[in-house]
Amino acid sequence: MSNDLSLPLSGMRVIDLTSVLFGPYATQILGDFGAEVIKIEAPAGDPTRGLGPARHEGMGAGFLGCNRNKKSVKLDLKREPARDALWRLIEGADVFVHNIRPQKVSGLGFAPDAVAARNSKIVYGALHGYLEEGPYAGQPAYDDVIQGESGMAGAFLARDGEPAFAPSVVADKSTALIAATGLLAALFQRLRTGNGVYMEIGMFESMAAYTLLEHQYGLSFFPPDGVAGYPRVMSRERKPYATRDGYICMVPYTDKQWASFWTLAGAPEVMDDPRYQSLKTRTEHVNSLYARTGEALKERPTAQWLALLKEAEIPCGPINTLDDLQSDPHLKQVEFFRRFSHPSEGELEILDSGLRINRQKLPIHQHQPALGEHSETILQECGLSPSEIELALQCS
Repeated sequence: MSNDLSLPLSGMRVIDLTSVLFGPYATQILGDFGAEVIKIEAPAGDPTRGLGPARHEGMGAGFLGCNRNKKSVKLDLKREPARDALWRLIEGADVFVHNIRPQKVSGLGFAPDAVAARNSKIVYGALHGYLEEGPYAGQPAYDDVIQGESGMAGAFLARDGEPAFAPSVVADKSTALIAATGLLAALFQRLRTGNGVYMEIGMFESMAAYTLLEHQYGLSFFPPDGVAGYPRVMSRERKPYATRDGYICMVPYTDKQWASFWTLAGAPEVMDDPRYQSLKTRTEHVNSLYARTGEALKERPTAQWLALLKEAEIPCGPINTLDDLQSDPHLKQVEFFRRFSHPSEGELEILDSGLRINRQKLPIHQHQPALGEHSETILQECGLSPSEIELALQCS
């Protein structure tokens, strides 16, 4: 992508007081869209700087994954000169976003009303574990806790007889996407009206809505018309299917797709069974349907099934390991794994965003920053004198 492309958020300045993953992933998306994201870090830095393999201290893989397209300013907000410097940054910003608990951010002096009083046009993004009006407000929240409280781990309990966490920080990442959506909508509102916006994103509530999207099911009605839990997704038979020599994922969904599958399997008469003739009846009898499907798929090797199913336009694919993704032909063709030369870390592999604007990738316009790499430059830009900068950058 050419450097002169005007990205959607070009010219927007985001003050990013977030850490770990929920907040940084959300603000990275804003940076990918062209915003100037200024990451404010405590003297010890974002904890993820120490997460995973690293070539240099403070540049761990966990940090590299969600902090591209950002600049770093190191401030010890326990000190008044550092807080004064942050105020100067806020006064010239379009967005201020944090994932600090309400009582903590208020204690620092950066509560929503205080920030709005200094910059009436700012979008204030509060990424909280729990919405402020509820009894859980102010409690700490991390991915494992939210997976448990949101019903995600409980869905495993209902299906398998014991709770489990998804082997991914799915709560952090999913709610980060929701947060980015909310912040983009708030920015649009600000641009349309000229007025600032207070946008609160509750991690627990967002993840509960995410989990219940399909699982509200019979409870969608009042009075209820059944129970919670989408039967197809909750079926123990919904799993990667074993083939003669491996595994396959396959999801026939329409009547036509199921008819095509059973023809390929040499058992077209299955579609004559009234239990399998419509989406409604298939959902009601999904356990027996998926069990029967699994038995049929064992009869041929994976490669043969994939060829037959794709020709029949039945959704299917292989079961990739994390390592397999590196050699996936589609990901290679779209250049998903992007080589990037980092000034201190050398050659890196950056994951593509999966987005295209006018058929072009979103650029990497700023490398992942070293801790405090841009402190002096940014503070000088916002008008602090050399002596004020020196005071602001001191630590307790």
